[in-house]
Amino acid sequence: MAVRSHVDVGTGRTAERSSEVVVRSFQARRTRRWGGPTAAVLGLSFLVAGCTSGGDEDETTDLERAQAQVAAAEKDLADAQDESQKATEAFCSGGTDYVKALDRYGDIITSSAPTVGDVVTGGADLREPREDALAAGQTAQRARQDVADAENALAEAKAELAAVEASASGVPVEPEESPTAEPTPLAPADAINRVKQADADFTATQQGITDETPLDQASQQFNAAVVSLEMAWMQLVVQAGCLDDQQRIAAQEAARAYTTALQQSLSAAGYYTLAVDGIYGPGTVQAVQDLQSTHGLPVTGTVDKATEAALQADLAAQGAAQSAIDLTTTAALQQTLKLAGYWDGPVDGQWTDALTAALMQFQTDLGVPATGAVDAATVAAFEAAIAAAKAPAPSPTEEEPTDEATTMDE
Repeated sequence: MAVRSHVDVGTGRTAERSSEVVVRSFQARRTRRWGGPTAAVLGLSFLVAGCTSGGDEDETTDLERAQAQVAAAEKDLADAQDESQKATEAFCSGGTDYVKALDRYGDIITSSAPTVGDVVTGGADLREPREDALAAGQTAQRARQDVADAENALAEAKAELAAVEASASGVPVEPEESPTAEPTPLAPADAINRVKQADADFTATQQGITDETPLDQASQQFNAAVVSLEMAWMQLVVQAGCLDDQQRIAAQEAARAYTTALQQSLSAAGYYTLAVDGIYGPGTVQAVQDLQSTHGLPVTGTVDKATEAALQADLAAQGAAQSAIDLTTTAALQQTLKLAGYWDGPVDGQWTDALTAALMQFQTDLGVPATGAVDAATVAAFEAAIAAAKAPAPSPTEEEPTDEATTMDE
């Protein structure tokens, strides 16, 4: 109101002074010509003063109204932003609680032991935290829409204020159309769609499990669906900004370390042929799906208990086969060294310090570095020695002449 008083007072005085100057000048001319002011001249003075003062007052009222609208819009935006922040925090809390509830059955974090009742009561236990998380997500998204609406209202109020100020100054201003603000999504669309798909798959899995479903099959199907849903929600919570910078970095490092180990295991088992990069991308998903398909498990692309057990079984089989190869190779080395006269111990496939010493002596006699390992140089020297041993003996005509033959020639 200080602005209005200043403007009203200043404008009024200016109008009065301007009117007085005009009237006195006109009266002087009239006095010189007709001897005094007329009623028309007096009426003109009031007309001039009234028009000038009244017009400024109207413009001042419009300006104040526009300024008040901007102030109100700014407050509305601040309130909307505050509510949006609270709604996002509520979603983060509800989403985290739901992930924890899922983990009871997925065993990604806590590694708890499931029970027979898990398959039966899982749906009931998860229903409330699921509804809370979904409701919190919808509220958070509506709050973000409110922020966008408040931003648009503020832009319109500022545009109106600029128009009023331009009109008061007498400078024409071309109206500018402000871009319409769109609400910021709670998370990327792919993360939201992944949750929707995993949720639909989980519901379908639950509905497909009946009293006639074998327990092991029901457990596999239920656990696979829960793990997929839990992983999807974990990604959603992270991408919604629910973690601070330190937590986010720690989560990324943990995910990379886990994926790197998984890729290495899948590679050793023969399912993964790409670079081990720690990124759970399409190649890793396909390798997990191939593993699940091979073992007749639900094909989800995520590693649940049954999938992990199948992978470990494959690795154990690979390890047993490799151990057999190593045993055969060691036994072959022992036999070779025995034939060559460098080993007098048993041919049992067990690598010992004595066998290492025998191999090093063998390498020294072959003229290769004594590494204690069967390397390429050792194999090449050994093959050369065998080839030389198999070469036919020189014929007598190729032998050097004896002293007796030399004497006879002389």
